[in-house]
Amino acid sequence: MAGKRTVGFALLFVAIATTGPRAEIIDRILAVVEGQLITLSDVRAVTRLGLETTPQSSDPTQAVLEKLIDRQLMLVEVDRYAPPEPSTADIDAQLQTVQKPYADALAFEIVLGQVGWARDDVRRYMRDELRIERYLQQRFSATIQPSDEELAAYYRVHADEFTRAGVLAPYNEVREEVRNRFVSERRSMLVREWLAGLRRRANIQQLYFGTATAGRT
Repeated sequence: MAGKRTVGFALLFVAIATTGPRAEIIDRILAVVEGQLITLSDVRAVTRLGLETTPQSSDPTQAVLEKLIDRQLMLVEVDRYAPPEPSTADIDAQLQTVQKPYADALAFEIVLGQVGWARDDVRRYMRDELRIERYLQQRFSATIQPSDEELAAYYRVHADEFTRAGVLAPYNEVREEVRNRFVSERRSMLVREWLAGLRRRANIQQLYFGTATAGRT
């Protein structure tokens, strides 16, 4: 996802990759989301760089592809509503987090070269991650205002999550944790429902299907 690529580029991309006496497919288009390409190299790059985690799955490629499809749909909405831009310092901090697992800057640059990305590509990715998070915060988290009754009910139902050394922590001591967990779960549910609606309305051409989603369009 090193820069936006449109369907028009896809035709050239495939032609270059497959023509010649010793044709070799050097990449593969896995999906087209609202005119933007997601390729196999995108999936491999974000996985190798730790930008997207690989869930437990019989087909990790499919699992990460689904994440990238959702991410592209969210970016369409983010671009439409244009939340405030993240600061350079915030982007730098995210870039440092991505680079942290590597021994030094050279080791990071070597991996970037192997996946075909530059540091600026990672910066753009992290900028968009921050923009998405800010949008989700404004649209969902800020609007979730649980009542005391809802929090108390959540505390009772999830008592095991607030038990320390076999003793249930008093509600007043863990109320903020209860609230944070409640808001996080409610937000996750709302985001899933929102993404499901985006998928229904979006123009998605999925060209790769894993074993878990064979036949899905």
